Amino acid sequence: MARTSANGSGKDATVADLSAQIETLRKDLSALTGTINDLGKAKSAELTEAATDRVEAAAREKGAQTAQAVTDRAKEVHEQANDFVKSQPATALGIAAGLGFLVGMLNARR
Repeated sequence: MARTSANGSGKDATVADLSAQIETLRKDLSALTGTINDLGKAKSAELTEAATDRVEAAAREKGAQTAQAVTDRAKEVHEQANDFVKSQPATALGIAAGLGFLVGMLNARR
């Protein structure tokens, strides 16, 4: 049997005592591994959620910017159409009549 002095107390440790301590250490390491694994999963979920929130915020911001750009462009086109109608009412009336006739013909064919 192997004998050693444990913790400087002068008591001799037996193989059974050492085996019990090793088993305790294995259980503790297993528990620590599980805790670290759980912590890693929680941190991963937290970081994933934070990244998702950032991407969604960026997408909302980009969408808002695009919507504003489209709205501004639509206002410009509307103003140009109004100016055209005011400056050339006869031409605008002719274009409107032609488009109405074309739409009417396309609907009549169905």
